[in-house]
Formats: sequence, structure tokens, C-alpha cells
Amino acid sequence: MQIVILKGGEGGIEERNTYYRFSTISRKRVLFLVFGIILFIGAYSVGAMLVEINDSEAQIIKRQFEEEVKGIDQSGIFLNNIQAAVWMFIPGFGIVLGVFTAFSTGVAFNAILQTSPSFVSHQISPLIVFLTPFGVLEAIAYGIAISRSGILSFQLIKTKNKKKYWKEKFLIPTVIEIGIVTSLLFIGAIIEWQMVQQSVRVG
Repeated sequence: MQIVILKGGEGGIEERNTYYRFSTISRKRVLFLVFGIILFIGAYSVGAMLVEINDSEAQIIKRQFEEEVKGIDQSGIFLNNIQAAVWMFIPGFGIVLGVFTAFSTGVAFNAILQTSPSFVSHQISPLIVFLTPFGVLEAIAYGIAISRSGILSFQLIKTKNKKKYWKEKFLIPTVIEIGIVTSLLFIGAIIEWQMVQQSVRVG
């Protein structure tokens, strides 16, 4: 945190510029991250557990999902995830996109479970995906992107001299976190693909 103190006049003037208030490791940044993760998992849960879809709708959604992932490998998984994540960094719009993406993924998972007898018989919870290593990494990655969208929105509204601090407040933290999200999603894609391959061999 950089503090700038300007003194002058009889009583003195103090100006404290805390443009690192939402830096990558600050306490408030962590709170925003937690909020982003909760928001993502919450939207996913609504789509996966609270939305009621009939069998015909579930079959249609499942077929659409299967078409989208047909022939996909770890590179495809990574590219699909990173494209969504980068858009989530956009101030304001990123939060809406993140919620919609999580909700849509939840609905798709809901349809897959509903049309898979083995899953139904074992009463598998849709939230089990967040107990997997790649699920944890993706939740953190999307939480970072969504929360940075909220922070950027807040800073754009509150910051008076945007040109002066655009690097410190906007550019540098965002670039750093895009790098972190890219790394998390890359590792997550590798793990997810290995788990898919293993399940296919076992099956």
C-alpha cells in the first residue's frame, strides 16, 4: 500500500491514496474472492438442484452438451474455460456473465444426472464436482475473475483521477490475476482430462 501525504497551509492537508487497497494479497481482496466463489457455486447450485426440467428437455440439453464436447481434449477444455474466464474480468458485465455461465453449467449437469440411470440410482449430488481437484481450481479461477469484475466496477465509480492511477489500480492487478486464472485453468484442464481418460479406461 502506498501512502501519499501532502502537507500545506496552517492546519496541513493530508491526502492518503490507497490505490493498492484491492491488491492481490490484501484482506479486502480475499473477501471479494470468497464472495466471487460463493456467487459462482451458488448460481451453479441453482441450475443443478433447483431448476426442474422434464425428461425430454433433459435429453435435449444432454445432446447439446455432448455435441459441444465431442472430440474435445485437454486443450479444448482449457480454451473453452479460459475464454469464459477472460470475459468475466469485464467490469460489471463479468459478474453477470459469470453467474449465467455457472447457472448454465449447473442446468447441463442437472440434465446429465437426470438422464443417467447410474447417477440417479446412487443419488449423486451435482455439487460433487467441487470436491474434485479440477473443480476446486476452476471455482477459484472463476471466483477471481468475477470478484475482479466487481472490484473494477467499484474503482471506476470511486476513483476520481483514473488516468493517474490506471496502471496501479486497473491494469497491473488485472493482468496479474489473468495470469493466475490462466495457470489455474490450465492445470485444471490437464487434471480433468486425465480423470476423464481414467474413467473411460475403467468403464
